[in-house]
Amino acid sequence: MHKTDENDQQATLELQPVSIPDTNLPLAPVELPVDTVLTEPASANAEVPPLPEPEPEPEAVTDTEPVLVSEQEPEHLTVALAEPAPDAVPEIEPVEPEQAPEPEPEHFAAEIELVAPALEHVETIEQEAITETTEPVSVAESDAIAEPADDDTQGETMLAPPAPVALTVVPTKVQFSTFNLEPALEKAISELGYEYCTPIQAQSLRYTLRGYDVTGKAQTGTGKTAAFLITIINDLLKNPIQDTRFIGEPRAIVLAPTRELVQQIASDAANLTKNTDLHVVTLVGGEDYQKQLRQVDKRPVDIVVATPGRLIDFLQQDHLYLGLVELLVIDEADRMLDMGFIPQVRTIVSRTPHKDCRQTLLFSATFTPEIIELTSRWAMDPIMIEIQPERVATDNVEQLVYLVTTEDKYKLLYNLIAAEGADRVIVFNNRRDQVRKLADNLYRHGVSCGLLSGEVAQNKRVRTLEEFRDGTIKVLVATDVAGRGLHIDDVTHVINYSLPEEADDYVHRIGRTGRAGSVGTSISFACEEDSFLLPNIEKTLGQKLPCVYPDASLLAEPPPFSRATHFKDESKPARSGGSSRPGQGRSGGGKPRPRR
Repeated sequence: MHKTDENDQQATLELQPVSIPDTNLPLAPVELPVDTVLTEPASANAEVPPLPEPEPEPEAVTDTEPVLVSEQEPEHLTVALAEPAPDAVPEIEPVEPEQAPEPEPEHFAAEIELVAPALEHVETIEQEAITETTEPVSVAESDAIAEPADDDTQGETMLAPPAPVALTVVPTKVQFSTFNLEPALEKAISELGYEYCTPIQAQSLRYTLRGYDVTGKAQTGTGKTAAFLITIINDLLKNPIQDTRFIGEPRAIVLAPTRELVQQIASDAANLTKNTDLHVVTLVGGEDYQKQLRQVDKRPVDIVVATPGRLIDFLQQDHLYLGLVELLVIDEADRMLDMGFIPQVRTIVSRTPHKDCRQTLLFSATFTPEIIELTSRWAMDPIMIEIQPERVATDNVEQLVYLVTTEDKYKLLYNLIAAEGADRVIVFNNRRDQVRKLADNLYRHGVSCGLLSGEVAQNKRVRTLEEFRDGTIKVLVATDVAGRGLHIDDVTHVINYSLPEEADDYVHRIGRTGRAGSVGTSISFACEEDSFLLPNIEKTLGQKLPCVYPDASLLAEPPPFSRATHFKDESKPARSGGSSRPGQGRSGGGKPRPRR
């Protein structure tokens, strides 16, 4: 529309009372002289000729109603009013159309789908969440990650993930084949018998496979290990290095707090890389340093799975260089924090490229303020994915609490283990000395059992776990070192000989049974000393636990010992005038290193 001076504005203001009685009147009947041309701006005193009188309608329209909006298309109205007005007809200010109602969530989801077509193959993951709620979190759950704008869409507003984005996940069956993984990796997944993703896998892979940093909140046993391993392996296979590679320069680092968890992750990595030439190295304390170093020096390493302490040993000896790391994974970050490993993790992260030059994946069972702070420091605009199960404890685990005295605990334990159906049992206790005593008493009573605690040498712990997995031993007596991160199938019973002081530890303990769709049993002993811990556990579970007194048959005296003592106290190393025993030194290089 042509520019107007103050006189035009005045003329317009004076013409405001003019209205058209009929909102249904089309624009076409307004006939203007063909030879009329507007050459001068209309003056304030210009006379306005009357508009043609419309046919009277039964009902008059008030001045407050919008003019020519309800029946005419807004774009048509805009075009008509944008024409230069003839000198016989004054300009009519365009009337703003009514604000269109906000689209329903499903319509908004459709618009988002057009913005990010790359996520079309996983559209079903969040469809239910979009239709069930209109909270902002549901918008984030949809495909609200915008692809880079094309040349012809630079001016459009694109949707991008804020930092961080919280996602409440709706479990939906999603096949691994929908992610277009590398053939060698997809073949390995198929050979392992996996077809559908778990919720944490479905939600994280849709972002991690495209290079986004992700912080995931998920309990153990949810499949998060496979989620980050698939991301790493697919990326390394998709982007092979063509230049010359050197020894000790890994492309991916996975940090975990315990030896057992590192061993489990490395085992899963070996299964997923069996059809590739990727080289995976495991670094944990308590094992022969030189043996691990030979694995590093064997050929260029692709993936290093390590505990923080042993990895720092390799860095200080200049056996590893992290300047070329492309992917960094920090697993069980909350437990890293609890165990005091964060300073070591900071040292390791400082050796890797800047966070905008690598992909960072962090997983934790909780989102505490400390974890959020670490996430913002180590990750680049991370997308936060939260897996919230309907119940804290799985429905596949039958939970029972026996009210028993301290003196009768061992009788009850022995008779429960001897009962039919107790084929593979994990017994948890809080202290190392109690675990050792329990394991020794069971062994002397003829029960095939193993011991798992922090005082046991790493090689013995690995051997014990393998014997428990293959059924050589029936009972595993353990501290909470075995409560997290261990994937042992077909555990029939978990027995809490003493209740844990933290309710979360109870959840992790009973999570060792009832896995992969099988049914398990959790039995806890509540004596006069620790029964006060029950209310907090029940509050965490969101349910009351059935508490009963054991039958007299379960309190029968065990038979006499039939074997000699087997499990000795290994917390005090034997004195030696020479070097440390093989496999027990931290460096293993022949030079004693001060303990940190």
